[in-house]
Amino acid sequence: MELQIRGDKITVTKSIKDYVTEKMGRLDKYFDADKKITAQVIIRVKNKEQKVEVTVPTNKFTLRAEETHNDLYAAIDLVIDKLERQIRKNKTKLDTKYKNLIQLDINTNFDVQDDEEEEVKIVKRKTIDTKPMDEEEAILQMDLLNHDFFVFKNVDEECVSVMYKRKDGNFGIINVK
Repeated sequence: MELQIRGDKITVTKSIKDYVTEKMGRLDKYFDADKKITAQVIIRVKNKEQKVEVTVPTNKFTLRAEETHNDLYAAIDLVIDKLERQIRKNKTKLDTKYKNLIQLDINTNFDVQDDEEEEVKIVKRKTIDTKPMDEEEAILQMDLLNHDFFVFKNVDEECVSVMYKRKDGNFGIINVK
């Protein structure tokens, strides 16, 4: 796996690169050696918190994880653990969905512990009537409902939109055309 490591408000030293390379090496066993995969690692610093984001795009899916910690090396360890859990948790789904495809970049020939295997199922289904409104009103409605997201007919964009609260406290919007 090839790595692109960059820092945002931090200089990425050789020791940080070496540590990231060593830890990302744990994920090599999950990917086919023949395929060229480039993982992107972004290290950010905000006040005393160190944030590590890792994105591993393959030809069929994208793995992504981020972790924040006061210690940079602990954040790197946590994000690698999270990626490894994602791969192991979704092994069966990946195997089933892509079993006939030769171009799958991930190697699914590894053991999964039975206690990690959870069946995901839909437990609730809702139908909503969307009301035409602008983005400011959608934020207000979302806050009144105390939800992390809100679906509405966006009068400004003339489409259905999903307003969501980001981890940094700001808002994001997804427009469905």
